[in-house]
Amino acid sequence: MNTNTSADTRLVALMVILVLFSPLAIDIYLPALPVMADNFAVDSARVQDTVTWFMFSLGLGQLLAGPLADRIGRRPIALGGIAIYGMSAGLAYVAQTLDLLLVARLLQGFGACATSVAAFAAVRDSFGPEKSGRMISYLNGAICFIPALAPLLGTWLTHQFGWRSNFSFMAGFAVVAGALVLTLFRETRPANTDVSGAMLSWSRYQSVLREPTFLYHSTMCMLAMAVILAYVTSAPVWLMTELGEDMGQFTLWFGVNAALNILACMVAPKYIDRFGSRRTLSTGLAMLVIAGMAMLMLSHIREAWAFMVPIFMSSFGFAFVLGSAAGKALAPFGDRAGTAAALLGLFQMSGAGAMVSLTQRLDLSPPDLMVLQMFLLVPGLLILWSRLGKRWHAPAAA
Repeated sequence: MNTNTSADTRLVALMVILVLFSPLAIDIYLPALPVMADNFAVDSARVQDTVTWFMFSLGLGQLLAGPLADRIGRRPIALGGIAIYGMSAGLAYVAQTLDLLLVARLLQGFGACATSVAAFAAVRDSFGPEKSGRMISYLNGAICFIPALAPLLGTWLTHQFGWRSNFSFMAGFAVVAGALVLTLFRETRPANTDVSGAMLSWSRYQSVLREPTFLYHSTMCMLAMAVILAYVTSAPVWLMTELGEDMGQFTLWFGVNAALNILACMVAPKYIDRFGSRRTLSTGLAMLVIAGMAMLMLSHIREAWAFMVPIFMSSFGFAFVLGSAAGKALAPFGDRAGTAAALLGLFQMSGAGAMVSLTQRLDLSPPDLMVLQMFLLVPGLLILWSRLGKRWHAPAAA
């Protein structure tokens, strides 16, 4: 494990840059979704697919990116992902049809998945099974600045230069980040990394998937991520189209929630240190379920605050679940961190993307959709409180 403080600081800064690709690709153009729907003359659900398609490939691509990161290293995977991300952002900028834009977003998800795998595997490499859980929480806190700032930037870009400028900004970010990673990122892959057998053999994934600790905690990450994804895809249409909020008001609500998310992600590691990861996970799951109850009780009120107050609660629940569950899911796999991180990403991104894409077609209002997503966490909370849950998540600190 790297014990040099300055090297650790540099590594964390670079990992923050690598994980920024995903939230930037989602959050910066959210205020432009209604404009894009008008531009392409389609309904809002079709434009929301630009988010869910990105999320789907973001997770699915990790099945390849994870084993590649174990075989050839974290650095080349990160650089390759940045290149794909930048080129697909350029394709999205010039897309004249929604179908071509969806293809570009699908490709962009594959690029972002590579940077995400490289980041989380490098954290697991450098900080070990216990500290990595807390480091992941800090990383999540850092990337929550993107939901706070990106919609503000996206609003300005859309007003000044049109919705396409959001994608040119993503391409520029890829160029700058690529230069930093190329010059500063040193390989972290351990010498004992398991590279035996075929890279995409079922046995590599099976060795991770047959571990109940991984399956349970990755599923909790997926369900918590589905709550957040349902919110970010539904909020622009609900707040701006249905409730009449303007782009600035939407950005304010979104920014307040992002600020609370930042606070929650900063609090979660401290909570883990004091009370242990099991109690943190239990608290987070309970917060999400309670937020669902609040959303259900307020769903008849067509006001922005009635929608956002339960969302504020869910942001704390999400941070607590992800901070305690992600590290625990990766803990048993020191020699296969890339593969394990890839499967975690598949659950968290593709699983959540598929869930939200399907449930959005149930013709539910956004508040009812949020209630459904939050209540899906009830079985996970009950399992955690059972004897089985105590075995899968020991009460020791993460």
